[in-house]
Amino acid sequence: MSVKDMLLALCVVVAWGVNFVVIKLGLQGMPPFLLAGLRFTLVAFPAIFFVQRPTIPLRWLVVYGMTISFGQFAFLFLAIKLGMPAGLASLVLQAQAFFTLLLGALLLAEKLRWNHIAGILVATLGMFMLATAGMEGQTTAGITLTTMMLTLAAALSWALGNITNKIILRNRKVPVMSLVVWSALVPIGPFFACSWWFDGQSAIVTSLLEISLQTVLALVYLAFVATIVGYAIWGNLLSRYETWRVAPLSLLVPVVGILSAALILDETLSAQEILGASVIIFGLLVNVFGGMVSQRFLVRT
Repeated sequence: MSVKDMLLALCVVVAWGVNFVVIKLGLQGMPPFLLAGLRFTLVAFPAIFFVQRPTIPLRWLVVYGMTISFGQFAFLFLAIKLGMPAGLASLVLQAQAFFTLLLGALLLAEKLRWNHIAGILVATLGMFMLATAGMEGQTTAGITLTTMMLTLAAALSWALGNITNKIILRNRKVPVMSLVVWSALVPIGPFFACSWWFDGQSAIVTSLLEISLQTVLALVYLAFVATIVGYAIWGNLLSRYETWRVAPLSLLVPVVGILSAALILDETLSAQEILGASVIIFGLLVNVFGGMVSQRFLVRT
């Protein structure tokens, strides 16, 4: 990978890591479902007038939008609104990698290797440590069992979207931006309906009439920087380089998320939370690199 492309990849990683802090800031002035609905409205419009519709059946476009967009961000935004620390949310959400592996084995008959199973077990231990820290009050960041489960539900939704994406791309080639932009149309209605149902008309009207500059900037960042620009660059890199060169860089996203949350939001972690986060990161590393390390060891021996 060239130096230029490496820098572009790192810019995306930083943008996606800071994304969680921006969500936290945006939710300070707007209900979660309304913020998410406006985010995907900005992702879809006016981009759909310039990006060709993906040549896939409508049902798959709907399934993809309802899982990777509506499901993921409905649970994630709600978890952060209820107090889930932005930094830890960026880390726990990476459980999508393990959920994707398990769903791939169950639904697509994909094989699990030893490093996948080991990574899942190690990361599960880390998740348990984070959850028990909240339940036992050994936390300085406000994590609870409820916010933990909501974030894991977001990760599961992301994984379902990944599986849907694999099915979509199995027999056809679909441009990344085409799928991102047009699938963004799907969750807009459900998000606004949920906001109307849970928050009420008065809360929606008040949020829109009294919208702050901070919320506007958060929406612009979430829609254009983190989504459109981020996915455009990432998709371009994946199309030009082997997956193993690009994908592991996403492991830096939670690192950026935790550091940026500490710097911008003054989030702090208890000793048990730091240990649990470290265990999860180790599990992710085992999952991604364990197979390559063992293969090189066998070749040398």
